[in-house]
Amino acid sequence: MLESPDMSAQTHAAVRLFLASNSPRRRDLLALGKWEYTILSAQVDERPLPGEDGPDYVHRLARSKAHAAASQVGVEAVVLAADTTVVDPGTGNETKIMGKPADETEALDMLQELRGHVHQVYTAIAVLHTPANTLLTDLCATDVPMRNYSDEEIKAYIASGDPMDKAGAYAIQHAGFHPVETLVGCFANVMGLPLCHLTRTLHKLGVTPNADVPGACQAALEYDCPIYNQVLEGRI
Repeated sequence: MLESPDMSAQTHAAVRLFLASNSPRRRDLLALGKWEYTILSAQVDERPLPGEDGPDYVHRLARSKAHAAASQVGVEAVVLAADTTVVDPGTGNETKIMGKPADETEALDMLQELRGHVHQVYTAIAVLHTPANTLLTDLCATDVPMRNYSDEEIKAYIASGDPMDKAGAYAIQHAGFHPVETLVGCFANVMGLPLCHLTRTLHKLGVTPNADVPGACQAALEYDCPIYNQVLEGRI
């Protein structure tokens, strides 16, 4: 989604890049592109609004985080924010947005609800160029097929503490739990930062990576991505 004129002809080589996130996973993913950046904190109310669907929810939060972080910057900058959520279609008429579990009981409920079927993970990214207040956003959606893991596996995973700071109470990359069956889509999106979507969005502001992003991403995640060319070319 483009919310301002395309600025691809302009170059902002000297502009500082800020990441509005405390997520270690996003930091690790961003490092794959060898962008130089500074971390900012952005605290926003993450409760869904009545009737809000997954894409609208993550778009709203990513924009809010970008603006909240930009208010702390006193120099020309590009501020990157992202928000990721799990959306379970369930068996009824209404989908459910799953954020981070409040406690172990909620983590157990989420993991039991997600197992054995496909849900969606949405990540919105918002890139704000200050002081022009140019805002660009993008959205990545991935279908995630969960395997039929046992209650015993769930309890052992929860005991590790890993689910407690993650939307849907799981990490796709967790080697011990490995909750996801064969994935066809953006692996990095499920981790919280779709790098090819980010690359094409930053490119509009003249901010380019210092590495081969799809190559580095696939090597680090040990995943042969089937869609990266389509993403970078703007076809999906």
